[in-house]
Amino acid sequence: MAETFNTNVRSETVLISPQNLREQLPTSPEADRFVYESRQVIQNILDGKDHRLLVIVGPCSIHDIELAKEYAKRLKVLHDQLSESLYIVMRVYFEKPRTSIGWKGLINDPDLDDSCNIEKGLAKARELAVWLAEYGLPAGTEALDPISPQYLSDLFAWAAIGARTTESQTHREMASGLSMPVGFKNGTGGGLKMAVNAIQSAQASHKFLGMNTDGQVTIIETAGNRFGHVILRGGKQPNYDSVNVRLCEDALTDGGIEPNIVVDCSHANSYKKFELQPLVADNIAQQIMNGNKSIMGIMLESHINEGKQSFPAPDKIDQIKYGVSLTDGCISWEATDILLRNLSDKLAAPLKERAKA
Repeated sequence: MAETFNTNVRSETVLISPQNLREQLPTSPEADRFVYESRQVIQNILDGKDHRLLVIVGPCSIHDIELAKEYAKRLKVLHDQLSESLYIVMRVYFEKPRTSIGWKGLINDPDLDDSCNIEKGLAKARELAVWLAEYGLPAGTEALDPISPQYLSDLFAWAAIGARTTESQTHREMASGLSMPVGFKNGTGGGLKMAVNAIQSAQASHKFLGMNTDGQVTIIETAGNRFGHVILRGGKQPNYDSVNVRLCEDALTDGGIEPNIVVDCSHANSYKKFELQPLVADNIAQQIMNGNKSIMGIMLESHINEGKQSFPAPDKIDQIKYGVSLTDGCISWEATDILLRNLSDKLAAPLKERAKA
């Protein structure tokens, strides 16, 4: 008899259920309250009820939990000190989309050796996310795999859908059920239409196949997520300038969507040159000072040390440079500190005035 089922599958491994992982790595009532309140703040920013600028900042990807905690301790100082004008959320990306092949992130390969111990990766990711919630620093992530949110989404204040997946029906359905505000990036070519369509779709109710917290396959029905917004990340050319921002406002308004925009200062908006991110942020600040009302936030890729390093061979993991990104290049902590303090100084008054208008 000819085989017709799973002919290209080498093995299957049963994972711990989301509920069991949550029981192993629980949160306190205080941490749950903090995540809830963090989401409320971001929703209020998007609704124009909170004048502050949302800032999603942190490493391109998380590859070392203790290193991420050190970064978080530094960022928490700015989160607290600059809270009058900026609402700072740490970028905590555990999953990385790949154009072809490569390291898929901490959840998929926590040991950096292609062993792909996903259960260990989920546990390490939840360990850090719980620590951040208990520590009082909001976390934002990219929602990439449609299963992992059941393990982690109770801990995030904000999420993004990437440029490669904004057009995906699966991700639009998933976003419609996520409990936090979700930003949709424009496509890699720079087009806005797919992001506008994605927001419209995510605002609607959906029914689709998914997994519950007990690990069972279920039919999930969502209520829709009204806090979808666009992330401008550039395309063939940068799209953070005032002309492109205006075009984005018009596209959202024409689509019946509130013109809320977050600008990614990295990726194509800085021509993939990490050191240009402060210049993009400065341009955004100038637009707000000139009266812009639609830019609600920015994103920055930042680490303890600047730049990036090549992904190591499995036998050279011990040669990884401390505090340097394994994926996209990042600005240093020193540059981050200067950038955010300057941004806060420049925008303290204009953001309050914008709120009154």
